[in-house]
Amino acid sequence: MIEIQSIISIILVVTGILFMLMGSIGILRLPDFYSRTHAVSKSDTLGIIFVIVGLIIYEGLTQSSFKLFLIILFVALSNPIGSHALGRAALKKGVKPFFSSDSKGGDKS
Repeated sequence: MIEIQSIISIILVVTGILFMLMGSIGILRLPDFYSRTHAVSKSDTLGIIFVIVGLIIYEGLTQSSFKLFLIILFVALSNPIGSHALGRAALKKGVKPFFSSDSKGGDKS
């Protein structure tokens, strides 16, 4: 018989994998660097947090789960900061954002 702990951990890991899949699709589908960076940073951060929380629940209260919690803190801090730094560097380098109204010559708002 499958325990509730295993079911919850499987659901969290699968949810995390789906978020990371959506981020990967965002890389392929979105038009410019800034949109792609946004999609990857948000979805991959949330996806890896779900996966690691699923592993913590599966593991129980052990030293390994404490280490996994520290990994969550590191990822939650470093991923958004790294994406922000990439965006600022691209802006300083002159990478222009894509706007659908650029080709028409005016803003539709």
